[in-house]
Amino acid sequence: MKLFFAFFTTLLFLGSQPLPLAKAAPETIKIGVAGSFSGDLASYGKPALNAVKLAVDEINSKGGILGRQVEVLAEDDVCKPEIATNTATKLVSGKVDVVVGHICSGATRAALGIYKAADIIVISPSATNPDLTQSRTYPNFFRTIASDDAQARSEVNFALNTLKLKKIAVIHDKGDYGKGLAEYARKFIDKSGKAEVVLYEGVTPGAVDYSAVVQKIKRKKADGVIFGGYHPEASKIVMQMRRKRIKIPFISDDGVKDETFIRIARKQAEGVYATGPKDVSKNSLAVAVSKKYQQVYNTNPGVFSLNAYAAAQALLNAIAKAGSTNYQAVSQALHSEYVKTPLGEISFDQKGDAVGVGFSMYQVQNGKYVELK
Repeated sequence: MKLFFAFFTTLLFLGSQPLPLAKAAPETIKIGVAGSFSGDLASYGKPALNAVKLAVDEINSKGGILGRQVEVLAEDDVCKPEIATNTATKLVSGKVDVVVGHICSGATRAALGIYKAADIIVISPSATNPDLTQSRTYPNFFRTIASDDAQARSEVNFALNTLKLKKIAVIHDKGDYGKGLAEYARKFIDKSGKAEVVLYEGVTPGAVDYSAVVQKIKRKKADGVIFGGYHPEASKIVMQMRRKRIKIPFISDDGVKDETFIRIARKQAEGVYATGPKDVSKNSLAVAVSKKYQQVYNTNPGVFSLNAYAAAQALLNAIAKAGSTNYQAVSQALHSEYVKTPLGEISFDQKGDAVGVGFSMYQVQNGKYVELK
């Protein structure tokens, strides 16, 4: 009986002692990704999201950043400004530390104020509207792609000096991205004194029929077209031009340099020109990332995949260099530190534009975009 009582007392004593607490895992570093993951422009957003996930997986496999794993939170904005504000609000509510996105310039502009108020840094792989950095309204914004003024200048220089065009129709989709690029193109043509803009007009995105503007191009006797916008409208305009036997050069932007444009326009896509990020196929890191992307997703990277991978790298490298996710410290690291990426070794100037990136001219040849040297 005494032995039983001693045993029972011991059990009571042990049961009254607090159990040692398991050591809590450190909170993750949250990187938001915002872009067009559905709708007509999902071919831009999904590959960018996939690339960010690759970069994060690579970092996590090496132990993460500052002893913490990195977590990806993705929100779809369908490339629409009115949805992008809600997308940004969701990411802020999710307590993201930094954001890769948005994909489209209009959606990016709509969301930036929300991130700015929350002290969240944003790096876009594809939003090229010049005013996003030049106005410095949003010091929290950076990008891993050159701006539209540089892109428009490349297009105009190619049109004037290589194709020797004299009468150019400048068409756009009325959006922040397309119209902004078209305005720069018109300005550069006017200043050149080598050619004239015989038609400057916007079209309505999503329309089925663009025969009215195609007829104007023909009536104005344009010897070339510069289009600012995305592949859904560009593919329809090109196909309708070719059906009307208008075989003049069609020059567009990185919103059209996408395999989806070729898939939609088919044989009518042949010969179309488009600017896009410089070919980095000889960059060893670009080769490795592209190979990994193909292995994981069983498809080629998208037009902005490497830019998105670089954006994630730049953000996570800046957090590591800053030793925290503090807004000011990370911002300072982005401006002062170089990071090796698939785009090359890049940093960011005081406006937030990437130093070391640019555009090349491509042409559809035998169903593929080929960089022109």
